[in-house]
Amino acid sequence: MPKKIEISKEAIEKTYQKLKQDAEKSGYYLNPDEEFTKSLVEGLLVNEKRYGYWACPCRLASGVKEDDLDIICPCDYRDADLLEYEACYCGLYVSSNVIQGKARVHTIPERRPSREKRLSANKEKTTISRENLSYPVWRCKVCGYLCARDNPPEVCPICKASKERFERFL
Repeated sequence: MPKKIEISKEAIEKTYQKLKQDAEKSGYYLNPDEEFTKSLVEGLLVNEKRYGYWACPCRLASGVKEDDLDIICPCDYRDADLLEYEACYCGLYVSSNVIQGKARVHTIPERRPSREKRLSANKEKTTISRENLSYPVWRCKVCGYLCARDNPPEVCPICKASKERFERFL
């Protein structure tokens, strides 16, 4: 049985405050249930110690970063879940309607495709090249932000996703 990973209350609080501040700067909201939200933050920190990255605490991570890029917080499915269900799959992020008391967080169906479908989709992707473009175009897989430059940015200016969450778009 794996050893239990302990996270200090101070680390959880510090990360929670930073995450809340970053979310609000980017137009997102954390779940107003602070106790619940801090338990999710603890899960993110445990997964960071376990895998080296913030795998969603409500999904089973493989431990292979390349296989889990779509579920590194904020996951690729967050915005679609917020639009359709008022919260992301794990409930960490919620819509403004939830914050204003106009909607409630409820169970959200999993939209992440099976591993087989993800692998198949990756094999089917084709690279589109445009001879007239001076730079490649990079797309953030989390929020859809596009930028034209030699390499993707280290951090998405919109959703704060890391560099590896970008894909070559054009």
